[in-house]
Amino acid sequence: METAAGSPSGSAASLPPLAVTGVTGMVGRLTADALADAGVPFRMLARDPQRAPHFPGSAVVQASYADAPAARAALAGVEVLFMVSAAENADRLAEHYAFVDAAAAAGVRHIVYTSFFGAAPDATFTLARDHDATEQRIRSTGMTFTFLRDNLYLDFVENMVGEDGVIRGPAGNGRAAMVARADVARVAAAVLQHPGDHANITYNLTGPEELTMAEVAEVLSSRLGRAVSFHDETVPEAYESRKRWRAPQWQYDAWVSTYTAIAAGELAGVTGDVERVTGRRPLSLSEYLEAHLR
Repeated sequence: METAAGSPSGSAASLPPLAVTGVTGMVGRLTADALADAGVPFRMLARDPQRAPHFPGSAVVQASYADAPAARAALAGVEVLFMVSAAENADRLAEHYAFVDAAAAAGVRHIVYTSFFGAAPDATFTLARDHDATEQRIRSTGMTFTFLRDNLYLDFVENMVGEDGVIRGPAGNGRAAMVARADVARVAAAVLQHPGDHANITYNLTGPEELTMAEVAEVLSSRLGRAVSFHDETVPEAYESRKRWRAPQWQYDAWVSTYTAIAAGELAGVTGDVERVTGRRPLSLSEYLEAHLR
């Protein structure tokens, strides 16, 4: 693996014109794996290059979303960029803006961005508003885009279960069409290999079913071999129960609004976009659990 510091007049400009971010996280890493398996050359942008995976013929460039000059240098010569949304933090939107602007300044032509299902300025889920704002920033640059609006991740469902076997949240009877991160990565890899076929398109990525949280609990009970149930909290109860973890207010709001967005119906609705792009049906919750409990 080649490592480059990255500068417009240095080695970064001679690296592959496809760049992938988020490679130390799950979606970015799975996407990189798929590209490598397909023999596609790419450069990886990582805040800590030592944590980046190694692929034959690949390169890693040190950069972070918040450091606009470094990001611009790292993106020299990039034509297509896979931008995985940054880790949740109070400054994430500002980091996204800085990185998008750096990409535009570096001459990137096409951004593939992992957004969120139902992203809108008035979305119930607070972080979906930030995704909408990021989408709008990308549109404003004039760069070609592909937005991958992921539903909630199936990968996190087990983490919703408390130590007492109860999922708590104000989700009511609302439904969510949750998707596996592996299916999101398959879509991303397909788009990155043929970006022209996906220019200025928004994909809504879901699993093959939409479930209430009570139904999620039933599936978990069946697959995990232990009792899991769902308790429909009120919104005040939800805020109170989460005070057991010390967190800033924006984080409490995000946690609770995950469930209120489900209750509002904003995460419901199965789409065929995963299969449409990849040719393969996405995993259901039961199938995901079966695969990961082996």
